[in-house]
Amino acid sequence: MIKIRKSNERGAVKIDWLDSKHTFSFGDYYDPQYMGFGVLRVINEDIVIAGGGFATHPHRDMEIITYILEGELEHKDSLGTGSIIRPQDAQRMSAGTGILHSEFNPQPDKQVHLLQIWILPEKKGISPRYEQKDFSEKRKAGGLCLLASKNGREGSLTINQDADLYVIDLAKGNSYNYQIKPTRMLWVQIAKGTATLNSEALQQGDGAAITNETTVNFIASEKTEILLFDLPNS
Repeated sequence: MIKIRKSNERGAVKIDWLDSKHTFSFGDYYDPQYMGFGVLRVINEDIVIAGGGFATHPHRDMEIITYILEGELEHKDSLGTGSIIRPQDAQRMSAGTGILHSEFNPQPDKQVHLLQIWILPEKKGISPRYEQKDFSEKRKAGGLCLLASKNGREGSLTINQDADLYVIDLAKGNSYNYQIKPTRMLWVQIAKGTATLNSEALQQGDGAAITNETTVNFIASEKTEILLFDLPNS
């Protein structure tokens, strides 16, 4: 079964420095039909103006992944980490027993456009950890690239959950088939571009919950980035 979550149906928050769309219930946005999908708890699409950002705030017992679509994001945390996250990078922060961090757009004249993803951890109370990697070389050939996994295989980020996060890079007219194991389910998020998913037309910002399927097929209508979450079927 494929259930489409259209971009324009998501929750929305707009303030002076932030334009945010929430795929699942988050903050003041509440929809009992969209409290998450299995261990996937949050997909927020954020646009932050030049110089704007999230002041220092706490997290606990959550796997947080940041994926940049456009621009740059400056990260600082209580572990002493300071970094700039850019397109082709992926960042993972395991909040564990507790971490403080801030995220700001350091650019003086450009917005930053990003996806922030929260995944429920397999184990609570671990020591906080931070990891960031540049995947540009691995993504040059297009197709499927593993960004995050439980065991950090194929050079991916290591997360505290039995979940795999892939990006699928497709040129216009290119296609990709993904085989689904019987004990797994998928969430698909169109990060950029447009594509068909088993003949369902999806645009940027659209998502899809996929259960009880054996394979999915993507065909790009233009240059497209697709995030694919391979999750335990809970």
